[in-house]
Amino acid sequence: MMNASSRLTILTRIGFATRGALYIAIAFLVIRTGQAEDPSGALRYLGEGGGRILLAVMALGLLAYGIWRLSDALLDIERHGTDRKGVAERLGAGASGIVHLFLTWQAIRLIQGVASSGQATEEGTQTALQLPGGTAIVVLGALILFGVGVFQLVRAVKGTFLRHLEPSIARQAWAQWCGRAGYAARGLIFIVSSYFLLRAGLEQRSSEAGGMAQAIAWLSPPVDVVVAVGLLGFGIFSLVEARFRVLHDVPVDSAVAKVTS
Repeated sequence: MMNASSRLTILTRIGFATRGALYIAIAFLVIRTGQAEDPSGALRYLGEGGGRILLAVMALGLLAYGIWRLSDALLDIERHGTDRKGVAERLGAGASGIVHLFLTWQAIRLIQGVASSGQATEEGTQTALQLPGGTAIVVLGALILFGVGVFQLVRAVKGTFLRHLEPSIARQAWAQWCGRAGYAARGLIFIVSSYFLLRAGLEQRSSEAGGMAQAIAWLSPPVDVVVAVGLLGFGIFSLVEARFRVLHDVPVDSAVAKVTS
């Protein structure tokens, strides 16, 4: 009988597959229709085609993936280490966890028949600008997002993402180039999005902020299609990770035992 840690690991793999499906949908929409979307928009698109059962499965996967990423940030499950690079990777894992928990919430809302506004970036920026020191907060967020974009490009060049795969798959050229193209495309998207956010902060106008959909739409043809092909590669690589990524179990059972003892 599987314990809680094993069940979470299986659901996390579903989460990787869900992430892959979202990025493949984003790439498909750009390449075939010219429509720019972000993961939230792709979630709506897949939900319309697959119905509530598919959304429920995706929500479970996204929830598990989000928990797994947050656990990695807190407990260093992926063994990043305590140096500056390791701390940065754990912070990135935490941010990724929060994003995927937000996507889980959106999937649940879609199951309930409530569509999101599609303006989460703009709304979040508006909230930040209303806080004391709001401009500085938004500008700092833009700089962090720029750093994340650069980090993605570095990963694309160095191929460090391959260390998480089973060695036999990591050596395959097709897997390497799917990952490189995907991380490079994501890096470019994050850098463009950081520009939007920086402009929103400096001009104190939340309408200037934009996420992945706005970044893709901002790119001129054929650059947008090239980036979409890269995102397709990331989607395929995510599916590969769903099956062949080496996952370290989250110590769910021991944590529960400590709480209940």
